[in-house]
Amino acid sequence: MKRSLAQNGLLTLKGIAMGAADIVPGVSGGTIAFITGIYEELISSINNINLGALKVLRKDGLKAFWQHVNGTFFLFLFVGIGVSVLGLAKIVRYLLENEAVLTWSFFFGLIVASAILIGKTISKWTIPVITAFALGTIAAMYITSIETTASVSGNWYIFISGCIAICAMILPGISGAFILVLMGSYHIVLKALDNKDIMTIAVFLTGCVVGLLSFVRLLKFLFTKYKELTIAVLTGFMIGSLYKVWPWKVNVGDAPLVVHSDGREDWMMTNVLPQDFAGDPKLIFAIGCAIIALILVLGLERLGSKKA
Repeated sequence: MKRSLAQNGLLTLKGIAMGAADIVPGVSGGTIAFITGIYEELISSINNINLGALKVLRKDGLKAFWQHVNGTFFLFLFVGIGVSVLGLAKIVRYLLENEAVLTWSFFFGLIVASAILIGKTISKWTIPVITAFALGTIAAMYITSIETTASVSGNWYIFISGCIAICAMILPGISGAFILVLMGSYHIVLKALDNKDIMTIAVFLTGCVVGLLSFVRLLKFLFTKYKELTIAVLTGFMIGSLYKVWPWKVNVGDAPLVVHSDGREDWMMTNVLPQDFAGDPKLIFAIGCAIIALILVLGLERLGSKKA
C-alpha cells in the first residue's frame, strides 16, 4: 500500500501513541491500532513475515521482499513506537514512584475508556458472548489478585516475558505493560529502557519477535472465526484488570514483605476506598486524571475515524 508523505507522518504519530500505550500498564498498543484504523493492516503485515517472504527475497530481490512484508508501513510505525518508548520510560518511572495515586488513576481511566470502545464493537450480546465476557472478567480478577514474587529471574525470564507481553500488546484490550506488571518484569524492562541497558533490551526484544511471529497466526484465526467471542473475552479481561490498577491501596495487616523479581521490596497491598487510604487520597485530582484519560482515548477514536 503506497502512502503519501503526510500519511506516513500520521502513521508515525499513531506509532507514538501505540508506544505510549505499551509502556504504561493501562491500555494496549493493539487498542490504539484498533481505534486509529490500522489494526487489520498491522495483523496482515505481520502475518506476511514468513517463509514465503524469504522465498520472495531470494527469488525476486530486496525491493519485492520489502513490498511483500509492507516494509514502509513497519518503518514509519516502529520509528514512532521507538521514539515514544525511549522518550517516556524515565517519565513513567518517575510518576509511578512519586505520584502513584494520580498515575494509577490515569491508567484506570485508560482501561475504562478502552473497554467501552472495544466492547461496543460487539454487534449482539448473545448468551455465549456474555459468558465469554464473564469468564474473561473472572480470569483477570483472579490473575490480578496474585502477588508476583522473586521466584524467577534472569535473562531467560525476560525473554519469556517479552514473548508473552508482545502477544498482549497487539491484542485490542490487553495491556502488554500490564502483563509485565503481573509477571514482575515491568520495572526491570522500564529500568533497562531508562538506563539504556542494551543487553536486557536486546533479550526482551528477541522474546518479543519470537512471540509475535508465533502468535499472530492464532490471533488472525481467532478474529476471523470467533471475532465477537474473542472481543468479549478481551473486554472482560480489561474490566477484571481494573482490580490491579485501583489507585488506593494499603498494607495487608501483618503480611510478609514481598521481594519482586527486580529486587524491589514492598508490602503486600489490598484495595481500599479513598477515605481509608493511608495518606492524601487526592480524590479530586485522581478523578480528573481518570477523566483526562477517558477523553484522550475517545479523542484517539475520533482521529482514527478520519481518513489521513
